[in-house]
Amino acid sequence: MTDTTEPVVAAQASNGKTALTDAFREHFSGDAPLTEKAKSFAKARPWTSAAFVGIAAIALLNTLRGRR
Repeated sequence: MTDTTEPVVAAQASNGKTALTDAFREHFSGDAPLTEKAKSFAKARPWTSAAFVGIAAIALLNTLRGRR
């Protein structure tokens, strides 16, 4: 017999694999401008934002490396 007094929230619980996805949904949904969404995400997750900026910088340098 199960206890039905507490609602089941297992579907909305976040684990390590979906935490970043949940953060993206939380910060990038809504009607705010994209810059405000990015600022709120950077404040909430500074290390993840730094990693994204680093990867983007490396990708930009690699695309410009072959040009003369």
